Amino acid sequence: MARSNKRRPMGEINVVPYIDVMLVLLIIFMITAPLIQQGVEIDLPQAAAEQIDDNNIQPLVVTVDKQGQYFLDVGENTDKPISTETLQIKVAAVLRNKPKTPVMIRGDKGVAYGEVVRAMTTLQAAGVPSVGLLTDPNN
Repeated sequence: MARSNKRRPMGEINVVPYIDVMLVLLIIFMITAPLIQQGVEIDLPQAAAEQIDDNNIQPLVVTVDKQGQYFLDVGENTDKPISTETLQIKVAAVLRNKPKTPVMIRGDKGVAYGEVVRAMTTLQAAGVPSVGLLTDPNN
């Protein structure tokens, strides 16, 4: 009565090397992620098609037309262009009185991207914590 000493194949996977690789990748991404961010800081919407909750506060809308002129929907003469200095002064005054006022930029689709960025930097200098971008939902 001889016993058969056959070994069964081992069905386990050694995951220790995979854990080491994942830890190294995690460290690399944690170090490089802050270095990648550059430019103007804005808060992007979480979902592209959701309507903004206004909380009964009328937003402040800055319009950039096709020629790169700025318009502000506050006060008198909202149909007349204003300079970047005037835009900064007026927006800062509104935010001093109502700090929770949301600020939106409505740019013409034919305007140069640099003009919209210039409006964002002007608003950032005026103390705006976040800027929203308005779009036409019908297009």
